[in-house]
Amino acid sequence: MNDEPCANIILLSTSDNVVVACEQISAGSLIEVKGVTITVQSDVEIGHKIARMDINLDDKIFKYGAPIGCATRTIAQGAHVHTHNIQSDYLQSYRGQRILSKEV
Repeated sequence: MNDEPCANIILLSTSDNVVVACEQISAGSLIEVKGVTITVQSDVEIGHKIARMDINLDDKIFKYGAPIGCATRTIAQGAHVHTHNIQSDYLQSYRGQRILSKEV
């Protein structure tokens, strides 16, 4: 088993459930993470995350060995992980909230 990161992704911590794209990666590309071959499900931009394993609804997303948010839906191994399927623990999010207007 080869523990070296692939040229196109990086695993920041062994406890992470995502890897980070070091270059643009096309759908259908194969990446290897700690001996596991993963098929990338959609195009992923540089710096974006890819699910290292299946992630269930409400599971914590781990990057740098720390939780950075929660899954807002089930995320399959190899899927793009970004604002469309996670809620950040750091950025205020209005997803799912009703904004009420006040009369002035």
